[in-house]
Amino acid sequence: MKSATRRGLQARVGGVVVSALVAVGVGVAPEAAAADVQSQQWYLRPMQVEKMWKASTGKGVKVAVVDTGVNPTTPSLKGQVLVDEVPEEVAYGATDDYEGHGTSMAELIAGTGANGDLQGLAPGAKIVPYRINLEGLTGAEDKKKTALPAQAIKAAADTDAKIISMSFGGPYYDPDIEEAVIYAASKGKMLIASVGNSGEENIGYPAAAPYVLGVSSMDQDNNISEFSSHGNYVDLVAPGEDIPGYCQPSFESYCPDLDGTSASAAIASASAALIWSAHPDWTANQVTRALIDTASRKWPKDEPTQYAGYGTVRPRTVLADPNYDAGAPYSDPLAKWNKEEGKKLVTEIPPASAASPSASGSSQAPEASSDVDKAAAGSKAEKAEKSENAAAESSSDDNSTLWIALGAAAAVVAVGGGAFALLRSRRAT
Repeated sequence: MKSATRRGLQARVGGVVVSALVAVGVGVAPEAAAADVQSQQWYLRPMQVEKMWKASTGKGVKVAVVDTGVNPTTPSLKGQVLVDEVPEEVAYGATDDYEGHGTSMAELIAGTGANGDLQGLAPGAKIVPYRINLEGLTGAEDKKKTALPAQAIKAAADTDAKIISMSFGGPYYDPDIEEAVIYAASKGKMLIASVGNSGEENIGYPAAAPYVLGVSSMDQDNNISEFSSHGNYVDLVAPGEDIPGYCQPSFESYCPDLDGTSASAAIASASAALIWSAHPDWTANQVTRALIDTASRKWPKDEPTQYAGYGTVRPRTVLADPNYDAGAPYSDPLAKWNKEEGKKLVTEIPPASAASPSASGSSQAPEASSDVDKAAAGSKAEKAEKSENAAAESSSDDNSTLWIALGAAAAVVAVGGGAFALLRSRRAT
């Protein structure tokens, strides 16, 4: 298994190392980032973080980061990591990050930005660290004692963490991971994963598992990243290119251009934390629906595409709308309908301990605003073939752009002189 930055980590599945699950990052330059690392977090301004933080900082929400471990002593994470809340059976090495990857993801989610370090999108949230056996972990004893992904997911499901953030994945079906995420969903957890960096139509686990929100990457020119995997299990897009992150586990410096869907999943997890903090009585399904309903896009809400899913994460829209209707609490918004049989292939799962729910409303929320002015041209010829062009929204508030809406060109992509529709069926088990 690999992490979802393009540095290519492997994971152990059933005791065997496979090149399937990896940290979903892409790669980093060898030079360290400058001291003004926050200025390199290009997405903070268009997401209007200062305005969002007036409504929510993520306070009261715990995010389980299942990754290479999390170092709780970095300036940005001091006081943010709940080490004592890691279940004993998977606690080995939780604060010993062997790659620097998990710590980077934790800072992107809940970093305070102290000392000029990485600024998390949800600085009021707290991190619960889980270290899993991915490529990059060395030493027979460490490998033996470090949890497998399914073990960590199940353990996190039995805690009061609301969100399980998974910036790793691989191309193969994994029944243990599927069982673990279904169990976590039954406990009311929101599961978010990176879709991978193969650049191909090949999305693996955990992103392709039921109840998991799969997140793809975009660059600061508003294009889907060339490396992003695509297919039926892409649900949302979030920033994933030129993101600062730790170059190595010494934690002495950042590199300026960590690339990969790892960062995208972390930013989506932080977005969910902001919304859930503002609406603590909502369920995971309602938070998921809020992200989907208000995502920026220029295609019908019920026609997600293989590259961009339902569009770009835009939590500020939910936070700014006191009348938003989050819909039925236990109806899975990611479910696929079998039109022939007239039933859902993925059923709704109420939390195992839930009392009789009182729905906040059965109607869907209004269509996301389409205040898009113009399509942004791709910067490379390959992106004209493999990525979906985006469009920048304009706002009556000239402090910043609203956020990014992927353009109408997302519906069709040229391939080998022809074209094919990118509309995809919704996820199935």
